[in-house]
This record gives sequence, C-alpha cells and structure tokens, in this order.
Amino acid sequence: MKRQVVLTVAESKRLIAKGVAAIPEVQRAMKDGIVVVATGTTNAYVLEELMGKKIDKRRYRSGITTPDIPEKQATPQEEAIPDIVFRKGKVAKELNRFTAIEQMKKGDVYIKGANALDYVNQVAGVLIGDPKGGTVGAALGGIIGKQINLVIPVGLEKLVYEDINELHLLATEDDYEGPKMWPITGIIVTEIEALEVLTGVYATLYAAGGVAGAEGSVRLMIEGADEDVEAALELVKSVKGEPRYLL
Repeated sequence: MKRQVVLTVAESKRLIAKGVAAIPEVQRAMKDGIVVVATGTTNAYVLEELMGKKIDKRRYRSGITTPDIPEKQATPQEEAIPDIVFRKGKVAKELNRFTAIEQMKKGDVYIKGANALDYVNQVAGVLIGDPKGGTVGAALGGIIGKQINLVIPVGLEKLVYEDINELHLLATEDDYEGPKMWPITGIIVTEIEALEVLTGVYATLYAAGGVAGAEGSVRLMIEGADEDVEAALELVKSVKGEPRYLL
C-alpha cells in the first residue's frame, strides 16, 4: 500500500520528537544511562516527549532564524529553562549539557539539532555564531572520544543540495561574514526515520512547500504492509494541528 501525507513544520517537529524518543539508543540510555537534550526548537519537542508533559517551548531554545518581524504569542516568555540532562530517566539537576560529558560513557546519548541536512551523505550542519564553537565545540570531542551516541533530530525542510563540508569551507574564506557551518555526523532522525521506527513504513520525500501555514511543509510518500501504512496514517493524524512555533 502507498499513501501520501503532508506535514507542516510544527507537525514534523512533533513527529520527529516522537521518533527520537522511540529509537533503541535513546530508550536504553533513558533506562540505564545519561541522555542530554541540548537546547533548540526541535529539541524542545523532544524534551516534551521524554518528560511526558508540555513546556513553553520558547524557554528551551538556542539560536533561531526568524523574519524581520516575527510572529509572537500573546503571553510573554518567562525565563529560560536550564539544560535538561536525564540520568536513568530522572532529571539530573546538577548537570548541564557541558558538564554532563564528564560523566557520560559509551552508549549514552547526546541530542543536538541541526540547521542544514545533506540527507544523501547523512551529514548535518550546525550554524556556529560563538567564537568558541558553542555547544558542538564544547561537546564534540567528548562525544567522539567516549563513543557517545550523537542523535540529530532535523526536519527535511532543512535539506541542502551542496556537500556540507563544502559549505563549511565556503564560510572559512576571507570575504565571508556570518555564522560558520560545522559538519556533524551521528544518528540522524528526520520524518522518514520517525515513521519507520514508529510504524515500520518506508517514507520518501515526494514534494515540499505550501501556503497559508504550510510553508516549509513536506509531502511524503509512505509505503509498506497495509497494517503498517494504516498505523502511519493514524500516527500522522495524531500530530495534525500541532500549533506553529511562535515567539
């Protein structure tokens, strides 16, 4: 059976978050190890799925891209939520996304979003504005050295057609001003992987874009056994109507 579904950006973030929470590496680390959820818009959805409750997602973000006049919620944003680190499923308030690395071990999980995605080569890119490299600069050495699982939730809306390593090099040239691009690799979770891990279907990016709130949306072709496709359609129905992310 083959069917098509359309997901807005917010619906994709919710679906991806559900997928991240369900992958075996995260399940194991939530039970027996440490899971770091770095700040970010998509990661705020991931945090909700792992905690099992809603938060004001504006309070758990890092750098964002907005129009010149961003749309805002009616209620003002409260102070930021401190970094959330789970140890055996419980919030370890004494740790943050930097200090947790010291106590993490092989098989633990570090969740970090991305700003660009080369899906073919399975490489993501993170925009870096901090001269010290931000979260990636502080954490990547320990992640690699300790064989920590780097999980990268990223929507297909962030696809780029250039090699991200080439984009990184473009940003090192003398005439460039702006955020740098840091290529990272790990367990990439897009809408495709989320649908596969949650329902067993195979998904293909079929088209993209829209208007009247569907800007940045993705149209996916899903295929598989009848019961799996039906489960995927029900899953998509469950995330339909996810509110847009407003500041």
